[in-house]
Amino acid sequence: MRLTSIAAGILILALAGYSALNTIAPRAAAAPGKSPQGAARGPMSPAGSPPRDSQKESAPQVPQELPETQESIKVQTAVVNVFATVRDKHNGIVGDLTKDDFKVYEDGVQQKVAYFSKEVNMPISLAIMMDTSGSMYYILGAEKDAGSRFVREVMHKKDEAIVMTFDTDVNLLADFTEDPAVLARAIHRAEINVDATGIGGTGGTIPHRTGGGTNLYDAIYLAAHDELGSEAGRKALVILSDCEDNGSKMSERDAVESAQRGDAVVHIILISDPRNSEGYGPGVAQSLAQETGGRVINVRNDRGLEQAFDIISEELRSQYVLGYTSTNANRDGTFRKIKVEVSRPETKILARRGYYAASR
Repeated sequence: MRLTSIAAGILILALAGYSALNTIAPRAAAAPGKSPQGAARGPMSPAGSPPRDSQKESAPQVPQELPETQESIKVQTAVVNVFATVRDKHNGIVGDLTKDDFKVYEDGVQQKVAYFSKEVNMPISLAIMMDTSGSMYYILGAEKDAGSRFVREVMHKKDEAIVMTFDTDVNLLADFTEDPAVLARAIHRAEINVDATGIGGTGGTIPHRTGGGTNLYDAIYLAAHDELGSEAGRKALVILSDCEDNGSKMSERDAVESAQRGDAVVHIILISDPRNSEGYGPGVAQSLAQETGGRVINVRNDRGLEQAFDIISEELRSQYVLGYTSTNANRDGTFRKIKVEVSRPETKILARRGYYAASR
């Protein structure tokens, strides 16, 4: 799918806002209408995307007999799920913590952790996002090789992923699929500033500012909001870029907020090519990653790319899940700050810094 009409998405966003989903639900089974083997879907608007057919099939059955009362009873429990990775002072994964080792605070108020697990098998929905602007010319080949190996190693049963590229527009080279081979082939089709219709993707153009540029923020919004927004469980964006945006309609804040509302973690593989005279955006990368519970890994060569993918793969498979019901029951749509602490000394915690409460 070549992602189009982002201006329409911005208008809808301004008028209606987002909808926050904070409860983990089982992943819907693949439906006959879903694109087979990662084939790209047709063009769609960045906002207001239609639900998947699988969601339609899973609708509850209407009871044959209705209760006598005319009043409907609604029970709504907003469970906040926090995924956390803990490393020791030597940067090794700490995998033997218990529920009692954690404390979670929301807006400074300690919360009762009702659900806890060390999650290694919960399905992951991934967006592999590759910067294909001119600044990536010398390292794109290494990105393809390392990215292909990554999807083959990280993908487990029931995991699914998409492949997107972004430069002066945003392209979807592979729709959601569980097949690593399909994803690897899509990654190898990525080209510098090439229209996706010629390399097995979906056609279309996202409007950009005069002169064009790299549409990083637009790509993050489309991935987090349109693609991952309706998915359940663990969600992550893995972005390979120098994080220099000079063409997006969306802002950096819009990109961060779309990931936060979609409960998606942003991992940045920050590429700095010494042969490229332009600067890159470590400040932007840190903001995107830290606010969503992700990591920034700086790379300068092929070896660094492989190591970066290994680190991200390890973290995706070494997370703790902390679930709680907020003591703030207001459905006001506000942003709530989250802080996670661990009793074990000399540890570093990677977890998202907040979420948006549900609206009335």
